[in-house]
Amino acid sequence: MTALHPQPTAKHASWTYAETRLEEDAVLLRARERSAELGVAPVSEGAAALLTVLAATRAPGAVVEIGTGAGVSGLALMRGLPERTVLTTVDPEADVQHAAREAFSEAHLPNGRTRMITGRSRLVLPRLTTGAYEMVVVDGDPASRAFDVDQAARMLAPGGLLVVLDALDHDRVPRPAVREPSTVSARAVDRGIAEDERWISAVVPTGTGMLLAVRR
Repeated sequence: MTALHPQPTAKHASWTYAETRLEEDAVLLRARERSAELGVAPVSEGAAALLTVLAATRAPGAVVEIGTGAGVSGLALMRGLPERTVLTTVDPEADVQHAAREAFSEAHLPNGRTRMITGRSRLVLPRLTTGAYEMVVVDGDPASRAFDVDQAARMLAPGGLLVVLDALDHDRVPRPAVREPSTVSARAVDRGIAEDERWISAVVPTGTGMLLAVRR
């Protein structure tokens, strides 16, 4: 008789398979190397693949990414987005955005397809147009996560997609005893979206967790 709940080892094997089923090319691998050199944690291979699929499925005309990093997630998004789409990506660190520019250049992306803004999300996001975006990816400072999600709700057009990366905070969210600030923030954001009638949402365990929500 098949068990209703697979053993943890089987689940881990399935997660590992999903994370590594696609081999990344040289451009993405170099972006990951730059991330390591800068001490920035990039999205996982599985999360990058899912971002590409989501971007291709939604075919949004305007996208905001909060947390540029060294360009791994941006590359993943741009590979799924239509050629007309502009990616606005926000990060407080100029050096990591420089690394992202290198990655985008290696991928032969036209300069006009990316709009980089150096600054903290609390200062930048309120200046972005209400209802003008069809996809917002939140991967910035955990301390600003709730603010970033609130701004995403404002910036997204009806039917727009919100993606919150590291939504499970490295598997700490499901463990009630863990009270790290980043974990408490992730739980609060998840609960807020689940209880908010403006959103249709789901959480998937890809990478370190991904919260997906569509704006009604």
